[in-house]
Amino acid sequence: MVSKFSPLKTAMFAFLDLETTGGSAAYDRITEIGIRFWRAGETVGEWQTLLNPETRISPFIEHFTGITNAMVADKPLFADIADEFRSQLEDVVFVAHNARFDYGFVKSEFRRLGQPFSAQVLCTVKLSRNLYPAYRRHNMDTIIERHGLARVERHRAMGDVSAMFEFFQHALKDVGQERFEQALSELMKRPSVPSHLPFDVLSDLPQSAGVYRFYGENDVLLYVGKSTNILQRVASHFSGDHNTSRGVRISESLRRVDWTETAGELGALLLELKQIKALKPLFNRRSRAAKTLVSIELAANPEGYLQARLVREIEPHRLGDYYGLFRSKRDAEKALSGIAQKNDLCNRLLGLEPERSGPCFQRTLGRCKGACDGGEDVVRYNLRAQIAFHALRLKTWPWQGPVGVVEIDERTGVTDILVIYNWVHITTVHEESALYDLSLDGLSVTFDLDSYKLVVKTLMGQDGRALRLIELPDVGQPDVVMP
Repeated sequence: MVSKFSPLKTAMFAFLDLETTGGSAAYDRITEIGIRFWRAGETVGEWQTLLNPETRISPFIEHFTGITNAMVADKPLFADIADEFRSQLEDVVFVAHNARFDYGFVKSEFRRLGQPFSAQVLCTVKLSRNLYPAYRRHNMDTIIERHGLARVERHRAMGDVSAMFEFFQHALKDVGQERFEQALSELMKRPSVPSHLPFDVLSDLPQSAGVYRFYGENDVLLYVGKSTNILQRVASHFSGDHNTSRGVRISESLRRVDWTETAGELGALLLELKQIKALKPLFNRRSRAAKTLVSIELAANPEGYLQARLVREIEPHRLGDYYGLFRSKRDAEKALSGIAQKNDLCNRLLGLEPERSGPCFQRTLGRCKGACDGGEDVVRYNLRAQIAFHALRLKTWPWQGPVGVVEIDERTGVTDILVIYNWVHITTVHEESALYDLSLDGLSVTFDLDSYKLVVKTLMGQDGRALRLIELPDVGQPDVVMP
């Protein structure tokens, strides 16, 4: 049964389309607006205008839309029509095909004027997917052909509005009011959002890789996270924020969300680590910066047996001579104890027992094969020790100098080239030509344990990703220092 509170009977639907100078709401501007208003089965008005975008329209966009620089030269600015435009959209359902695009541009234009804007949104791409799930493609040209809709002047605002409006009416008749109402109810249901945030906060978030940040009262940083899809990840926080006590506290404290987009996953992971360590968010429990790092070095004692010692003065250019990186002496000794027990190595040679004559304590228990008192051959013991420590051996930087790791967002075309040396992320540039203007000599950067693990895993192919690397032997080598 159809609800008596049906939006089809009560709501004003504003079918809206924009033409713009490009695809980025952050940088591009609106050149044309077209709206058709519909309520309870009747068209009740239209509103249309060209706008001066205050920037040049490229030849490609002129050809694509038919809107030229000459056509908009004497047209009003968005600021001139902002009040009237807002009044047109007051208390309506904002309907657009790929609504994130149009709604994002409208919000950006109002944001430039220092004004908030929000509306209840219905996307006809999502409506088509909901009503006709058997089909893969739901762009407007495909919808026109699939449903036999009238041909219109595509890529002009009112032409696209007419196509969208006709699809809406056709689908209502085709699937029936009850099924159509069900789809509207699902699509217009507002997502779960913490109470102190605007209800449409998710509409601003990109569907690309990057880092997001949650802020509380007085702009205190609460949490830093990363994702290959920022919108999806933040939405999952909101829908599941009551699953843990920490989630509840973040939700209750949250006042603002912002983000930084990256071209790929490695850039997002490195930026997340860097910001957690530098900004120290209240609710991030992992990846805090280590004050000092401890490693293990193996060297032959006077009798020729490999002896382990803990070192704090780690030389970054000879990482391959060290075994393991630990945040404390206690963590390093725990690792040594585990190696000793698993491989029957001598606790005294591993530094776990004080130096004295005679066998070590583990030898008396049968857990040491006798290296401490000459009971095990030197070559045999050293071979067993090398095998036991092999998995902990650090990776020496295998390239002559820094490398650029290229990541490209295939959806947006944005490129990041992450400059890395000795497993440390130095900087990021966005064009290959910028690599050759770099001069890294004299630069000092701090080695980081978490970044080391991440970069080794990525660059050595352990995560299965194919990467494009650009070797940069001529840009100099920064000084990598240990914490």
